[in-house]
Amino acid sequence: MLKKLAVIACLATTAAQAAELSIAVTIPSHQVAEYHRPYVAIWLENRTKKVSHLGLWYDTEMRNNEGQKWLKDLRKWWRRGGRKLTLPADGISGASRKPGSYKLHFSDKSPAFSALAPGKYKLHVEASREVGGREVVSIPFTWPIGQTQTQTVDGSNELSTVSLTVTP
Repeated sequence: MLKKLAVIACLATTAAQAAELSIAVTIPSHQVAEYHRPYVAIWLENRTKKVSHLGLWYDTEMRNNEGQKWLKDLRKWWRRGGRKLTLPADGISGASRKPGSYKLHFSDKSPAFSALAPGKYKLHVEASREVGGREVVSIPFTWPIGQTQTQTVDGSNELSTVSLTVTP
């Protein structure tokens, strides 16, 4: 009887665990006379270029939604699906961030992952800054994941470090 209860408890624990995806984005500090916080887009893309939006940081406080006007400067994101997105996007849109490190966590139960089919994907992070530059970094991964994996990519100007940790 105790063995049966132990097996049931083990199965219940395993079933309750969900796969997780954690993203860490570091925005570097620039010592320049005129500094503007970058606009940042974070999204997943499969082989057929289908997009799942995860984050969009821009100036949400500008009068008459003027901040949305500059989102097209996130060129890759804009072409791949940003222009089709209704803004502000609930759960995705947020204010631009000052230099520092920021973390995003997602469960396989979250909307961006609940319909994610098994296959090869890329995490893209794009940053664009007024009177600055534009940069895109990408990290490939396979979904679903068999074991915990962490990958890190270093940016060269507008992004310092972007890391992706996928946990089964």
